[in-house]
Amino acid sequence: MDAIVLMALIATLGTWLVTALGAATVVFFKSPNPRALNLMLGFASGVMIAASFWSLLQPAIARAEAASKLPAYVVATAGFLFGAIFMWGSDKVVTLTQRKVSNTGEGEATRVGRVMMLILSITLHNIPEGLAVGVAFGVLQKSGVTTEGLMGAVTIAIGIGLQNFPEGAAVSVPLRREGYSRKKSFFCGQASGMVEPIAGVIGALLVVYVEAILPWALAFAAGAMILVAVHELIPECQKNNEAQPYFATMGIVLGFAVMMLLDVMLG
Repeated sequence: MDAIVLMALIATLGTWLVTALGAATVVFFKSPNPRALNLMLGFASGVMIAASFWSLLQPAIARAEAASKLPAYVVATAGFLFGAIFMWGSDKVVTLTQRKVSNTGEGEATRVGRVMMLILSITLHNIPEGLAVGVAFGVLQKSGVTTEGLMGAVTIAIGIGLQNFPEGAAVSVPLRREGYSRKKSFFCGQASGMVEPIAGVIGALLVVYVEAILPWALAFAAGAMILVAVHELIPECQKNNEAQPYFATMGIVLGFAVMMLLDVMLG
């Protein structure tokens, strides 16, 4: 296996592990500390927003200017929008299915259906996140493995891993509340992250072996990450935040600042 693809696999196995750690909170706690989750979600969203520009969009524009027949602004904009639309479409499918399930009544089948929709929703979110990590590592094949490039790819993986922790808990804790055993709740929670290593390898392979797709893939990953951060993470981290309204917000600012510092300092 190509060394770059192997690195992408290891990185996404790491993000899957963080998902499993989040799911494991159901074993020790009835529910995670909401303040800690808010801070973590805010920090992860700040990291993802900063990474979307410095580690994904900026390289996408540079690559498109160097190699694409289309103007760089067309490639970056179209790829970015396609990534966001892909995530929006995934959410739309899940929402429509949830509505059909909710209209069938309140029996056991409905309860199971809602649980499955919860798992599916988180799983769909993990696909472009895995692709983003894979693409970030795939870029190293074209630009060369440097300390700066490797740190950028690792930082993206860390940012996505951080936001996977509450996602794992977001699956396992509701399952536990529905009456599932701790073991089964944990298994379903960590299973939602299993698609990330698969998507990560696919993303890396596409970039490594299909060079023309590189700027498109980078912009696609940026669009998907921005939509997840703005639509999912930021609203979620602001919930139950009345006592300290700036707690999660400062997490966003800190996450953005840390990612910006790393990218600018090392890039």
